Parts: sequence; C-alpha cells; structure tokens
Amino acid sequence: MKQTLSIQQLEEAYDAYGAAVYRLAIAFLGQRSDAEDVTQETFCRLLYRAPSFSDQNHLKRWLLKVAANLCRNQLRGFWKKRVAQLDDETLPAMIPQEQEALKAVMALPEKYKLPIHLHYYEGYSVAEIAEILNLGQSAVKMRLKRGRDLLKTELEGSH
Repeated sequence: MKQTLSIQQLEEAYDAYGAAVYRLAIAFLGQRSDAEDVTQETFCRLLYRAPSFSDQNHLKRWLLKVAANLCRNQLRGFWKKRVAQLDDETLPAMIPQEQEALKAVMALPEKYKLPIHLHYYEGYSVAEIAEILNLGQSAVKMRLKRGRDLLKTELEGSH
C-alpha cells in the first residue's frame, strides 16, 4: 500500500539517510554528478511511490534498494557504456591510507564493491545486504570474501 509523505517527513528522511544513499551511489557510479542525480531520484520516488514502512530500518533499506536499482539502470543506459572513473573531488577529506583504501574499494567490480560498501561503510549484516541487493545470503558471503581477497591483493601490491 502506497503512502503519501509530507514535505516534513521527506526532509526528515533526507536528513537521516541522504548521506547513506549518496555514498552508495558514489560507490556504484564513481562520479559526483551521477550520484547526486540518483540521490535526488531516490527521494523523489520516496515522495511519490513510498510503501508503508514498519520502522526506520525498513525505510533505510528501501531507500538503499531503490538507489542500487537506479544505479544499475544508469550503468546499463546508453550514455554509460564506458567505465566511470572516480574523481579526486569526489573523495572526502581523509588521510592518505583511507583514500587509498577507498579508491581500492571503488575500483572493485560492482558485484564485490556493493557488498563491501554496505557491510563495512554502512554496517549492514549479510542478511540485510542480501535483501537490498536481491541476492542469497551465501552469494553475499562469497562476494564479501572475494572482495576482501581482491582488496588485500591490491593494497598489499601498492606498498
């Protein structure tokens, strides 16, 4: 059942979860402008197409799932048949080791990057990641393991 949100409820949701949606879009797309577009579209869908939410965690998972789907659609689109490179201006101010680790995560293939991001940067469990990405829990565990292995190889090779 769809519900109608007030502007105040939309603002509260954006204040609470806008940064998480944006970080997911950056992890997916690697470019600030694309991530901003996906973030905006995600909250437009919240305003116009939101289902009833049982709690705030349900709302956050719904937002991240919508954002992930929008990112996938954008990557499949005609204009995105190229690899998007991470802009240096996209990276937040952080120490060089953190920037190196974030760049390594962003360079992972999509199927490993998203579970790694959701688990380590957003704090989601394997079950929650499986729900957000429409995967089985065993697939999420395997992608986390393989993603960690790729990161370890990459980060050890750069030192």
